[in-house]
Amino acid sequence: MKTIRQIGSLAFVLGLFTAIFAGLPWYVCNTNDPLVPWWLRIAVFCLLSGILVVLLTVAIEQRMIKPTTDLPLSTEPQDTVLLLNSEEVPGRLPTEILGLVQGHTVYAIWLGKDLSAIIRLVLGGELTEYTEMMGKARTLATDRMMAEAAKIGADAIINVRYMTTSVVGSAAELLAYGTAVKLSQ
Repeated sequence: MKTIRQIGSLAFVLGLFTAIFAGLPWYVCNTNDPLVPWWLRIAVFCLLSGILVVLLTVAIEQRMIKPTTDLPLSTEPQDTVLLLNSEEVPGRLPTEILGLVQGHTVYAIWLGKDLSAIIRLVLGGELTEYTEMMGKARTLATDRMMAEAAKIGADAIINVRYMTTSVVGSAAELLAYGTAVKLSQ
């Protein structure tokens, strides 16, 4: 279903850009010619059929998907830098505060996925395109923060916080930050 929706999104984007960047200039140059060329007809067809395909796939997907339950947590051990959103690490004391570390990204989705999300606004339900986008942004910002902490020799990052800001359209800024510390053995 996701592949069909992506094909519909791609058809929409190609039709939109062809109609705008080729069709409008053609129309302005040939306003006396009532015959619409074949390529402009195809572009408009792609634009409209792309919207229809995305609309239908999102509607079908929403009927098929049941509400998600709690997803299992990752079982992979975290062997680099310990992350905590508290001031203390149970059983260990910070021996040295190394300072503030941060990871930052500005992330966006492409226009086709944005179209799917807009249609979900009409039909209701979770905006999975944005959920996926923010998950990727959060992972990227966290990885960058952990890399910065590892570079200065930190054992842990305490008081980890996340901040999100809308930048423009469907782009979002995500900042992960915390205090890098050395821990007692």
